[in-house]
Amino acid sequence: MIEKLKAAEERYEQILEDLSKPEIVSDQEKYKELMKEQKKLTPIIEKYREYNSVYEAITEAEEMLSDKLDDDFRDLVESEYKENKEKLPAIEEELKVLLLPRDENDDKNVIVEIRGGAGGDEAALFAAVLYRMYTMYADSVGFKTERLTSNETGLGGFKDVSFMIEGDGAYSRFKFESGVHRVQRVPETESQGRIHTSTVTVAVLPEMEDVEVEINNADLKIETCKSSGAGGQHINKTESAIRILHIPTGIVVECQDERSQFKNKDKAMKILRSKLYDMKAQEQHDKIASQRKTQVGTGDRSERIRTYNYPQGRVTDHRIGFTLYSLENFLNGDISQMLDALATADAAERLKNSEEL
Repeated sequence: MIEKLKAAEERYEQILEDLSKPEIVSDQEKYKELMKEQKKLTPIIEKYREYNSVYEAITEAEEMLSDKLDDDFRDLVESEYKENKEKLPAIEEELKVLLLPRDENDDKNVIVEIRGGAGGDEAALFAAVLYRMYTMYADSVGFKTERLTSNETGLGGFKDVSFMIEGDGAYSRFKFESGVHRVQRVPETESQGRIHTSTVTVAVLPEMEDVEVEINNADLKIETCKSSGAGGQHINKTESAIRILHIPTGIVVECQDERSQFKNKDKAMKILRSKLYDMKAQEQHDKIASQRKTQVGTGDRSERIRTYNYPQGRVTDHRIGFTLYSLENFLNGDISQMLDALATADAAERLKNSEEL
């Protein structure tokens, strides 16, 4: 590990030197590439330097304690020595996690799809609650959101809604949200006060560029039609809605939220590229999962991952057994603690698997 860290520090110093060269500054593409690499290395180097500082302090204290010291000074040195000795193992573990291979999609924007499942109107209403929760969280951390397509119900819910979240590291924050979200609550229309259980399915897809996913136009069947939905002067007057069928896979994407046919097609193609990439990634994942079951990040959209229990005011993630008793705040976008817990559990699982190899 230390050899890897030394090599990383050398590379980091080289990048800093290169970034100061006029020929690099004038080459915007190269400059951005180096800045991106520097950003990835920075947390590793900072932690490595902290490790070195603590390790040196321990070595220095050991040398001092081998000499004759007056009692008060010896107590002070021993105290600092003990404190640093306790720090070191935790720093080593953090370094191991930082050195784990990163998900190549972590820095990408994401497309999130939310679909009502079992529960009819109640599921559609909760789909709208989750949409609001995710967009509020995204706004709170400086991410930009854009709705891509939606199918609304008359009660203010969504049969389905797809939206883009743009921001540095968006995928790394949202990638563990894929799966079945279960809600337990008393619907407003329930006169007997009985708790109903409904489900909503969430899919999180990294945004893919044209160069990353090749799509043959001959494999596409593109249809235009009049938009349909709840209200609006524009609805049903122009053929701006787009429906794209990817013939080899049978994937169908529809988009009607924009007035412009061109904009709807552009959004639909973004979703299609991400779906095709996700299909390939899922095939790869299934091969790995058959050999080793992981605790977090399965991406299995049939897996019940979380329960939102309104009567008890709690939200529980079943993959890591993590419960928060602050459901109202959670649904208002305060989900960082849950996302951090999932990321930590995933890192611990990957670290365990890497040590077993």
